[in-house]
Amino acid sequence: MLKRVLLLLLLPIVVTAQKHHEVGIFGGTSSYYGDLQERLFPKEGYRASGGLMYKYFVHPNVGFRFGATYASLYGADSLSEAPAVKKRNLNFQTNLFEVHSAIEINMIPVDYDEFKFSPYLFAGLALFYYNPYTIGANDQKIYLRPLSTEGQGLRQYPGRKVYSLVNVGLPLGAGMKVLIGKKVLISTEIGFRYTATDYLDDVSSTYVNMDTLFRYKGKQSVDLSYRSDELTGWDNNYPNDKFVRGDNMKKDWYWFAGVNVAIYFDAFGNPVRSKKTRCPRKIFSKNF
Repeated sequence: MLKRVLLLLLLPIVVTAQKHHEVGIFGGTSSYYGDLQERLFPKEGYRASGGLMYKYFVHPNVGFRFGATYASLYGADSLSEAPAVKKRNLNFQTNLFEVHSAIEINMIPVDYDEFKFSPYLFAGLALFYYNPYTIGANDQKIYLRPLSTEGQGLRQYPGRKVYSLVNVGLPLGAGMKVLIGKKVLISTEIGFRYTATDYLDDVSSTYVNMDTLFRYKGKQSVDLSYRSDELTGWDNNYPNDKFVRGDNMKKDWYWFAGVNVAIYFDAFGNPVRSKKTRCPRKIFSKNF
């Protein structure tokens, strides 16, 4: 009975809906929020992002979007205003590749026969790949996961598993779109990703025993897990075992903001427009 009621409620939307596609490109900026970045919108540390987007609207208000995006993320303790964080002196970067799908809701039904602009919201699911690395004292690129800077994968710390480089996120965002003429859609948007990992920046919980880390992972792991010795005027005493290194109560975030430029075109089988185009033919055939 409930299914029948839902079908009856949705039937007018399905029958009269003006379906359309949007295919375009995205370009903008990106940033992250985590243990090496204390603000969601920092003063520095923004990097470029870009991607491809496809949207299928089953109704002028409701559509499904699919995207693939590349971004570069960055964070550094040197940008912090907290002396204790500056002393830690860590930094990281990562190239991030994401694919996502989401539901997009136009607040105003966008259709070139009616409204040509609308704010919109979207929410969905993302899958992304990342691989955090740091820049060493000699400007060399060093990937961090193999170093187990917090004891990941060591038998002395059984609760700390080696983190995966592929993870999931929850996209949440909003934007404003404008249809120019009948073919070009330009939109500005910002989209946040709440992730299921706390290791975007390779920092999560506490320090581990320096001797243990040195024995199993080597000097480079010790050097890059706490880097105050690279600063002048700071002591370089390695923190005690289990001293707080990061906040493992919070997962990391990243976000994109920028401009979409897309081509708008009709989907096949739009019933209302097809009726409009056939009506004059019927009248013409009757008169002649």
